[in-house]
Amino acid sequence: MGRVRPKYIKSLGDKLMEIYPDKFTVDFQHNKTAVSQLAEIPSKSVRNRVAGYITRMVKRKKAQEKVETA
Repeated sequence: MGRVRPKYIKSLGDKLMEIYPDKFTVDFQHNKTAVSQLAEIPSKSVRNRVAGYITRMVKRKKAQEKVETA
């Protein structure tokens, strides 16, 4: 089982994905820099957790699209 993320991580990740859907990819390092540019997050650990959540969301979205087209 994976780790449960707090609501503030999910809400911030969802909001960033809603506003900037084309800025994020399946690469965590790219998402980490994008999150730091798009949002003012003073804590490095919170930034990394948001970037990880967004990375997982993008991967799930791509997998879902692949299943729907197959």
